[in-house]
Amino acid sequence: MKRYFFNKFKSTFRSIHLWIFVILIALLFSSFFLAPQLFKSNIAYTKGIGVKNDSINFIKKIFKPEIEPLDTVRYDELVNVLANNPPPKPPVTKIIKDPKTGVETTVVVEPKPAPPNIWPVKTVYPNPGAILPFKRIVAYYGNLYSKKMGALGEYPEDEMLTRLGAEVKNWELADPATPVVPALHYIAVVAQGSPGADGKYRARMPESEIDKVIAMAERIGAIVFLDLQVGFSTLEKEIPVFEKYFKMPQVHLGIDPEFSMKGGIRPGKVVGTYDAADINFAAEYLAKIVRENNLPPKILVVHRYTQNMMTNYKEIKPLPEVQVVIHMDGWGVAPKKLNTYQQFVYKEPVQFTGFKLFYKNDTLNEGTVIMTPRELLKLNPRPIYIQYQ
Repeated sequence: MKRYFFNKFKSTFRSIHLWIFVILIALLFSSFFLAPQLFKSNIAYTKGIGVKNDSINFIKKIFKPEIEPLDTVRYDELVNVLANNPPPKPPVTKIIKDPKTGVETTVVVEPKPAPPNIWPVKTVYPNPGAILPFKRIVAYYGNLYSKKMGALGEYPEDEMLTRLGAEVKNWELADPATPVVPALHYIAVVAQGSPGADGKYRARMPESEIDKVIAMAERIGAIVFLDLQVGFSTLEKEIPVFEKYFKMPQVHLGIDPEFSMKGGIRPGKVVGTYDAADINFAAEYLAKIVRENNLPPKILVVHRYTQNMMTNYKEIKPLPEVQVVIHMDGWGVAPKKLNTYQQFVYKEPVQFTGFKLFYKNDTLNEGTVIMTPRELLKLNPRPIYIQYQ
C-alpha cells in the first residue's frame, strides 16, 4: 500500500513539473512577441574588473541603448542659435523739413541691406548619435609627461578632474540650455626639437599613457581626444597607429597644423600647415571606422591661429560620420584672441568652432584675466568646443 501511494505521489509530482515547464515556455514565447524591446539590449562583457582571489575576475554587463533618429528640426534650430547672427537693423524714422515751405514730413528710412550671413554653414546632417550641436564640449588639454603643456598633465589626477568639473559647471551656469560634455584632450603624438630614431621630430606616447587618460575620463563620464603633432611625419602614417582607440565610441581626434612641418624646418621654428586634403584624409579615415564599427559620429578638431595653418578651407568636406571643429588656438589678451577668431575662424566657415583658453599665457600682462563663458557666448558664431590649457 505504501509503495502504491509513493508511486502515485511521484507520478503527480512529475506532472506538476511538466506543467510548470510548459507554462514557463509559453510565457517566454509570448513575451518575445508581445514585448520584443526586452530582448533588444546589446550586451558586452569586460574582463578584468577586480574581484580579489577570483581567477576569472568580474564580468561586467554593459547594456547599450538604441540611438534615436536625428531630430533635424532641432539640429537646424541649434545651429542657428550657435550662429548668433546680429538681428536685422530696424527702419529709422526721420523728420524732413522742406527748405522752401518749412513743412515737416515724417519719413521711414529703410536700412541698407546687410551682407548675407555666412553662419550657420550648410553641410550634411550628421548620423544619429552626434554630440554637436546638441551638447557643448569642455576639455582639458595636455600630456601626462609634462606640467607645462596644459592642465591635463599639470595637476594630480583628482585635482585635475575637480578643476575640469568646475569649468563644466561654469559653462552650465552661463548657458543652461546647452548640456556640457567634459573631455580630456591628450597629446598622443608630441612634436619635438630632436629628430628621434626615425628622423620625424615627433614622439608617440605609449599605449599605457593613453589607457591612463581613458581610465581618467571614465571616472567622470568624459570623452577623449587624441591629438597629433606629426612633425615630419604625416597623418597617413600617424592616425592608423591609434586605430584601436578610434574604434572606441568615446575617442575622437585632434590634429595640429602648427606642428605639421612640410617645409623642412623643424618644429618650433616656424608654424606648420595642413591643407584641406590633409583634413579630408583624417575625416574620411574616421568615417570608415564609424561605418565599419557602427559607431556614432566622430569629432575632428583642427587647431588654427594663422592664415597659412589651414589652406583651401572651402574644399573641406564634413561627412555624416564626422563633425569638424575649427579651433581658435591663439593666446594673449582678449582683443588679440577675438581678432584671431574673427579673421581665421569666422571668415572661413567650415562647420563648428572651438576656442582655447590659456590659464597662464592669456594672463601674462598685468591686470588681464582669462575670458569668461559669458563673454565667449557673445561671439558670432558661438564656440561649441572649449579647451583649457
